[in-house]
Amino acid sequence: MKNYYYFLGISEEATSEDIKKAYRKLSLKYHPDKNENDSFFVERFREVQEAYEVLINSSSRSLYDQKLAQIQQNIKSNQPPYIKTFHANNLRVKKGEEIILNWQTQNADVIKIIPFGLVKNYGEKKVKITQFDANGECKILLNATNTLLQKTVAKGITIKEIQEVETPLSETLFTNTKHQSNIANRPSKLPYILALLLAILLLFWLFR
Repeated sequence: MKNYYYFLGISEEATSEDIKKAYRKLSLKYHPDKNENDSFFVERFREVQEAYEVLINSSSRSLYDQKLAQIQQNIKSNQPPYIKTFHANNLRVKKGEEIILNWQTQNADVIKIIPFGLVKNYGEKKVKITQFDANGECKILLNATNTLLQKTVAKGITIKEIQEVETPLSETLFTNTKHQSNIANRPSKLPYILALLLAILLLFWLFR
């Protein structure tokens, strides 16, 4: 059964205003027109719309909540949560570049990747790295919670920033000065041309 609260990134105690606010935010974020009709965003947009239509209606939400509670009670584990894998395809990027996160958890029913929000218990997600701390690092944290046991485990990834390398001004000035010096020291061809012209004139005068 689909978790519509997960799709909207809200709790099961969310009010109608919470649902509307989450829908407005996510429908704008995932709208296909803003994402070049990328299949990933098309699917997320469809999920958000579907979740909103069910949860915003009190009757359909009540029926949905009953079914969801029954299923959650059946699937919750009495084993502690465990993160099997959590990694990124690239640990060194420039600001604004995208990476792909992969993860797999067990015995957890609430999984969140900080700062990117709620996710499924396993999967893959493309994210853009837009902020680094003073040390040039972006820390991404995966939290896996078993609400039945009220236990949470976490695992982190550190993404390091690739700095743009700028040529020092002194080096640039030295290179330009050296280039100009080479031009100045280049031997002139003018004397050879004048000598050749004089030789031609002399031969012409001798044999006329």
